[in-house]
Amino acid sequence: MSGLRLLAIHAHPDDESSKGAATMARYSHEGNRVMVLTCTGGERGDILNPAMDRPGVLENIGEVRKEEMAKAIKALGVEHKWLGYVDSGLPEGDPLPPLPEGCFALAPNEEVVPKIVEVIREFQPHVIITYDENGGYPHPDHLKVHEVSMIAWDKAGDASYHPEVGKPWTPLKLYYTHGFIRQRLQMFHDLLIQQGKESPYEDMLGRWKANQADTMARVTTQIYAERYFEQRDEALKAHATQIDPAGTFFATPVEVQRRLWPTEEFELARTRVATSLPEDDLFAGIDAAR
Repeated sequence: MSGLRLLAIHAHPDDESSKGAATMARYSHEGNRVMVLTCTGGERGDILNPAMDRPGVLENIGEVRKEEMAKAIKALGVEHKWLGYVDSGLPEGDPLPPLPEGCFALAPNEEVVPKIVEVIREFQPHVIITYDENGGYPHPDHLKVHEVSMIAWDKAGDASYHPEVGKPWTPLKLYYTHGFIRQRLQMFHDLLIQQGKESPYEDMLGRWKANQADTMARVTTQIYAERYFEQRDEALKAHATQIDPAGTFFATPVEVQRRLWPTEEFELARTRVATSLPEDDLFAGIDAAR
């Protein structure tokens, strides 16, 4: 189905490329409008790719990440907006230090939500993608994205809510994106071990076993996006400060991923239209004429 609109709300540049990127590339290629809304500039992100740990990068990380984001958006063939907040960083230590003043996670909801509602009313998405109540993982900015996205979902169609930010628009479906599935990584890990190779998935799988998280039990919707895995990988590599091309994301060849796990996973969290589960289309139940 074409002519529909999809809005993905993410915390940092690179989140859009590691969570549902091939799905967005597919829907855009099929003639739908797809937009990524990035809430922060990723200014407090560490340099995770050793090749980028060189003079001038960390000192200008904000501008570097903007350039990386532009390349990723081009690779996916989608539209993009910045919400304009500053990365909160990931607190470390015991006890955890306070979040930095002026960061996204500390911004009051009554300030943030109208800005997201304005984007929704302008773009008029039929479907919204965001994070679950755990943020996908408990980064303060991811948790904030969930919180404000859910309020915006409720308020965007309310004519009495901040009428100055646009005419009401009521999105029809809201999904949580589940970018990291234990069973998928276990499959790739097992294959590498069978081939007598080292597996970079071992540490991550160990952490999953420790907390017994089973994200797949929450998945309602699997999108076949295997034709767009190259665009996904190009977008990932565009975020050169964050993504090591020799790292976990690229440990399993694309052709193997296509054969063993050709889908990306989502959870239908809210809907205003009738649909049947499980789904293989985020726009299932939505009339293109709307």
